[in-house]
Amino acid sequence: MAFVKNLFDQNFIQYASYVIRDRAIPEIIDGFKPVQRRIIHTLIKTDDGRFTKVANVVGKVMAYHPHGDASIYTALVNLANKELFIDKQGNFGNLYTGDSASAGRYIECRLRSITKDILNINPAITEYVDTYDAREKEPVAFKAKLPLVLIMGAEGIAVGMSTQIMSHNIHEVIEAEKACLRGEKFQLFPDFATGGLIDCSEYKDGLGKIIARAKLDTSDEKKIIITELPYGSTSESLKESIEKAARNGKVKISSINDYTADKVNIEIKLPRGVYVKDVVDSLYAFTDCEKTVYCNLLVIKDNMPVQMTCTEVIQYHAKQLTQILHDELELEKAELFEKMHLRTLERIFIEERIYKAIEEMKTEAAVNKAVKDGFVPFAAELIRPVNDSDIEHLLKIPIRRISLYDINKNRKEVQAINARIREINKLLKHIVEYAISYLDGIESKLDPAVFKRMSTLTNIKTVDVKTVVKRDTPLKYNEKDGYLGTQVSGGVELMRITPFDRILYVRKSGIYSVTEAPDKVFVGPELRYCGFADKDSLSKILFTIIYRDPETQYAYVKRCKIAAYIMNRDYFFAPDGMEVLHVDTRKNFTFELNYVKKPKMKVFTEKFKAQDYLEKGLKALGVRVTAKEVESITVEAQKKAE
Repeated sequence: MAFVKNLFDQNFIQYASYVIRDRAIPEIIDGFKPVQRRIIHTLIKTDDGRFTKVANVVGKVMAYHPHGDASIYTALVNLANKELFIDKQGNFGNLYTGDSASAGRYIECRLRSITKDILNINPAITEYVDTYDAREKEPVAFKAKLPLVLIMGAEGIAVGMSTQIMSHNIHEVIEAEKACLRGEKFQLFPDFATGGLIDCSEYKDGLGKIIARAKLDTSDEKKIIITELPYGSTSESLKESIEKAARNGKVKISSINDYTADKVNIEIKLPRGVYVKDVVDSLYAFTDCEKTVYCNLLVIKDNMPVQMTCTEVIQYHAKQLTQILHDELELEKAELFEKMHLRTLERIFIEERIYKAIEEMKTEAAVNKAVKDGFVPFAAELIRPVNDSDIEHLLKIPIRRISLYDINKNRKEVQAINARIREINKLLKHIVEYAISYLDGIESKLDPAVFKRMSTLTNIKTVDVKTVVKRDTPLKYNEKDGYLGTQVSGGVELMRITPFDRILYVRKSGIYSVTEAPDKVFVGPELRYCGFADKDSLSKILFTIIYRDPETQYAYVKRCKIAAYIMNRDYFFAPDGMEVLHVDTRKNFTFELNYVKKPKMKVFTEKFKAQDYLEKGLKALGVRVTAKEVESITVEAQKKAE
């Protein structure tokens, strides 16, 4: 058993680590989950500018992704609907209605050119590793020049943790990154493709919450048209929530019709005598027209799950951008130096007729030595010493090219290389300014019609459900069978309540409880009290409890208020073991104690006024009324509580 337990523990830890790092949580470097990264890698590798069937792409991605094709297909469709990396052709579903995309064999996609501007795919900068079957190479993470995790957003549930990252407008993210590079302050708020209204007053830089609302057209007082959806909703799900609320009597509507296609259009017609002002708050309170979304910006950073803020992500990517651009420039500079070195070798090799020295050589070693010796007098003109690779390059120059060699063309090419090297050196000295201009270049390639802000920022005053719903549900008590609730048949109606009310009831025994509005609960015969348990109501109710000690038969009076309680828990007004004779909520009333008859006793009954006793704490003991044994109690007729 110990072996099995250790095996389970070890495998579970490995599984949890895999789910967290390789499935559910996006990587901070490029903002991708593994399946998304493998889709982009496949599209980059097979890009020829033409559309390819999605089914074909999915098949190729399976060479990198060790899971089924369904997850790849779903991820590809979702990624394509972000409109940033993938150009699509065919039915990729409808974000507004929630309709799914056509089968992969019917739809096509291709890579957008801007992808290679945003992602670095050079193996000299981006690390590549073997795939799961070691047949191919795949990137560990693309070096992204934009904080894609904020642009695309993400949600995922791993083992013991989850992430909920809101999507942001790409223009605003780029402006924030530029502001960060300039050392200026910036602030980001979410933006959703479905539009809607959002309140970000408690967004807390990606770690708080937002309130999202549908956008309503209320220009017609007898009709409401929903024109934009709140985050996480479709027209179908929103319609269902409204219909459910209508069936439960929480929202009064006559009919609802969904005309959504390329734009959201849900029409709600109101019944006779009901107007828009009577319904709007109920829509926000009881349907998905208003949602509270809790955010948790959790990403993989340095191979570990880390909670970050939007500001920290922008700062991370601003630093990453300058490093990527620096590495790209240094790499290009090295390549230019190598190119210029080869052009210099070619010029000297041809102009100084070094190739003549190899005509009489009989062995490869002698040829190589002759070429190297030929360059000795020109060592000062070379960028680096001549190696075997250089000699091999020179020996591959065809005779035709030697005979037609153009020295002026060579010099112009070298001049262009030198000019670019000087430009690179200048950019390296002003890398921040270069990074900002690079971001400007990316931003200029974005279609303003596609990437405009969709959601409207506003301050939303949330609707308290309790203020919208009406107290019109009867709460009944049937003394015959002892049941209290809204589903009790027969009996007496005590009051009208809502499903959100808390009800306090006191049994004959002096035990009291607080519950949500009960459907049907047994409280026994002779219910002492029933009322609302909100603070305002309880602060006005003074309970008078008259109880008797079973041992001495003495009677006690206790007057108190209920200040706090725990739901669905039984409490006893009197001390343990005491017998409650009466519970009253009147401030002023008279009660009569009937004493146990004994020899030489002259007074057998005595009247007292409840108001003569002071109010005490709920846990305090009562005050003894008299030092006589009490047989029973008589209370003056009940009147309406003051």
